[in-house]
Amino acid sequence: MIRTLLAVSTAAVALASAATPLAAQDGAQVTITAPEIAFTEWKLDNGLRVIAIKDDTTANVMTSMWYDVGSKLDPEGRSGFAHLFEHILSRKTLNMPYNQIYGLTADVGGTRNASNGPDRTNYFEIVPAEYLERMLWTHRERMAFPVVDDEVFNRERDVVKEELRQRVLAPPYGRFQRFVLPENAYDTTAYRRPGIGSIEELDAATLGDALAFHEAYYGPDTATLIVAGNFDMAALRAMVERYFADIPPRENPVPLELTAEEPERTSPRTIVARAPNVPLPIRGTLWKGPKTATQDAAALEVLAAIMARGDNSRLNEALVRSGKAVDASFYYSDGEEAGMIAGYAITNPTADAAEVKTILDTEFERVRTTPVTAAELAEAKNEILSSALRSRETATGRAFELGEALVSTGDPKAADKRLKAVAAVSIADVQRVAAEWLDPEGRVDMAYEQGEENPSQWANPAPFPTFRTLPEPTSTPLAVRPESERDPLPEPGTKPVVEAPAIVERILANGIEVVAAQTGDVPFAAMTVLVPGGAKSDERAKAGVANMAATLADKGAGGMGAQEIAARLESLGASISATAGSDGTFFSLTAPVANMEAAGRVLAAMIRSADYPAEEFERERKRAIDGLQVSLKDPGALAAMVARPVFYGDAPYGSQPGGTQASLAAITREDLLGHARSWWHPAQTKIIVSGGISPEQAVTLSNTLFGGWTSQAPVPQPIGNAAGKAAPVRTVVIDMPDAGQAAVYAGLRAPSRSGEDYLPLELANAILGGGSSGRLFEEVRTKRSISYGAGSGLPARADDAYLVASSQTQNATADEVVQVFLNEFDRLGSEAFDADLIGKRQLYLTGNYGRALETSGGFNNIVAELLMYGLEPAEAARYATEIAAITPAEASAAAARYVSADKATVVVVGNAAEFIDDLRAIRPDVEVIPASELDLARSSLRGAAD
Repeated sequence: MIRTLLAVSTAAVALASAATPLAAQDGAQVTITAPEIAFTEWKLDNGLRVIAIKDDTTANVMTSMWYDVGSKLDPEGRSGFAHLFEHILSRKTLNMPYNQIYGLTADVGGTRNASNGPDRTNYFEIVPAEYLERMLWTHRERMAFPVVDDEVFNRERDVVKEELRQRVLAPPYGRFQRFVLPENAYDTTAYRRPGIGSIEELDAATLGDALAFHEAYYGPDTATLIVAGNFDMAALRAMVERYFADIPPRENPVPLELTAEEPERTSPRTIVARAPNVPLPIRGTLWKGPKTATQDAAALEVLAAIMARGDNSRLNEALVRSGKAVDASFYYSDGEEAGMIAGYAITNPTADAAEVKTILDTEFERVRTTPVTAAELAEAKNEILSSALRSRETATGRAFELGEALVSTGDPKAADKRLKAVAAVSIADVQRVAAEWLDPEGRVDMAYEQGEENPSQWANPAPFPTFRTLPEPTSTPLAVRPESERDPLPEPGTKPVVEAPAIVERILANGIEVVAAQTGDVPFAAMTVLVPGGAKSDERAKAGVANMAATLADKGAGGMGAQEIAARLESLGASISATAGSDGTFFSLTAPVANMEAAGRVLAAMIRSADYPAEEFERERKRAIDGLQVSLKDPGALAAMVARPVFYGDAPYGSQPGGTQASLAAITREDLLGHARSWWHPAQTKIIVSGGISPEQAVTLSNTLFGGWTSQAPVPQPIGNAAGKAAPVRTVVIDMPDAGQAAVYAGLRAPSRSGEDYLPLELANAILGGGSSGRLFEEVRTKRSISYGAGSGLPARADDAYLVASSQTQNATADEVVQVFLNEFDRLGSEAFDADLIGKRQLYLTGNYGRALETSGGFNNIVAELLMYGLEPAEAARYATEIAAITPAEASAAAARYVSADKATVVVVGNAAEFIDDLRAIRPDVEVIPASELDLARSSLRGAAD
């Protein structure tokens, strides 16, 4: 494929050879390039716009239908309706029974989903390329012949209410983000209403509302079809004509255009919002912003990056590094009708919230009145451009970026124009937009705190706008045809032959193993460095050492301080993340290929010589302790933490990777230094490089960065018996009275990644909880509508793992979810699987695996995991063959060995008063532990006195 390149020339750091101190710099210019999105466009007579993005390097194809229908079009009294309809339109059609769309994608190795925003709704599928025609057929069905009946309407409304509870009411800051911000950012436009809606207005909606909404807005004349991946262009054109040309445009269309304009805010105001599950207070400010693609949009995007993107940003320096805040945000959110600018911080519990607000105000005023520096401008541009490179690695990524920009602007080239506009932003532009849009007279100052909910006290005083009331529906609702009368599914086409990228393996002179593959031609790459010493190496009293050693390695190394490291990486458009898993520690670098060596030298310094400056260590340790306060208020996050000591007891795997508040307080700087010196050793290090970089270049780069690394420390020895003896079966309830939902976990002891039962059990688990076609999803969401989703996973471990089923639900239905899990465990463990079911689940697993291998991040994660468990990198290429070779009898036998209700340990976090009696009827031996008394370091979950 030939692509035109957009270029931004910026001053960047060029680091000298490994022998030269990293503080040395020169003035070399580095040009970062991002590929334009190549596409073909045409339009049908009925108004359907078609975009085709061809890529012969993938074995997949994505079909996506974008409608210019978003939550801004919700009718009067029906907030959340466009989002509800996004759920409805995927469910039934004339020729597809309820939720068949899940099977049509997952059962052939694909995936599907849909999403809704203020300005658009999209539906997409990614499948093996030979199923392109079948996916186009499904889009025709959903556009022309949707079945909107009582069953679909009532089930999906219940699911959407559970989604609202899970995403808004349960998380500590959900209400702030979804309710408080939009209510106060806008006065007259439809963005003022929360796109996810409210329980009350969802309950008030009727089936007639749904039928009217479809007639008013859905048709080929409001849609764009985007097809991306491996296909023949002539064949695609013929299929599009066959499946869509005869669909008529809307008969009685309601205009998509809205006339309300946001008035200028000319006097400041202040709000104080409260909610019951707020662990740390927020202070911040809101302003109105411009619409999408206006002349100030690019400069505001750059301004937002300067203010809060990355560790070298202004708010991070002023608030996080100063220890005043746990986190700080600043962003510009644009839309077709209006925009919003928000800057706020989550306050450190020992800090004065008023002081945090003063610091924020000082930074806002400084950027309004004083020009940003050339270095800040260049860094922000590189960060934005590098992010675009990452999103354009695959045809799917390019399609999503093009689609989002298209539906907001009407211009398929808008995504590329945005990057050109960002490249052209000047220092004067940034100061101009800051002075205009961060006007003190147009601000809304915000406080968000713990307390009784008080919506009336943070309500916008501007009169609430009145929205459209839609005409009554005129058409007769359809019904699914009897099976014998349904149109046949299109047969699969020819499967394209795509050559997998070659995997190159080398051993450096110091013993480091290097694995490299070129997974794409976009000039963006990823390097992952795997070292031993994961969370299982932590002493229980100092849980979190391995993770803290990794995450704080960027706070000082190679003669550089934290700010210099952040500045170097961000000026290069590079990003480094680090984390300690259960069995090892991962460092991941992503950067434009042209800057990989310069960024890699920073990564190498971090791994080889992290020095953990005392001041940085103390600040970040305190920040981690404060961050745990937030997690402990989230039922889902807390359930995951509780599960570790419950599943593994006092064994190494039972330790908390992120630590506990007590263990973090006990950790010293010397602990981190000792961990890095003991465990990060070249003899046990693996490096994986992929992306738009040749294997030869990747090996040379790895040798340049790490070939001279030596260590006098003994080679670290593996930790044995990390899983310990199997813990007794328990049923544990963590009572959290103010929980907005209950989180349910149920775990079963399972084999290690290298065990012969692992892949057969992984296949059986795909039947149980593999995505939206898994049995747990079917039982909990599809049939009962008591959760937004449910599933199960089998994580890889060096020692025994746990197969874990999980879901979130209303507190009152937690016991029902537990019963479903136990029933499905017994069913799976006692069933003889048939060949058809196993065949579908094999395709599901291998399809997910294959899609992951197409991105640099996905490839690196898969190969790093294989290496960590002593498996060959070539296993990545063999996985599909190995899964396909598993027989139904082998999968059934593995399930029988490991899966049954009486082997399952259950953890529930929620308001126990609403479910405890019913749960005891299922599991009489329930242990109830108040969240306020929880000790995550102990298998008993109780303090020493207990």
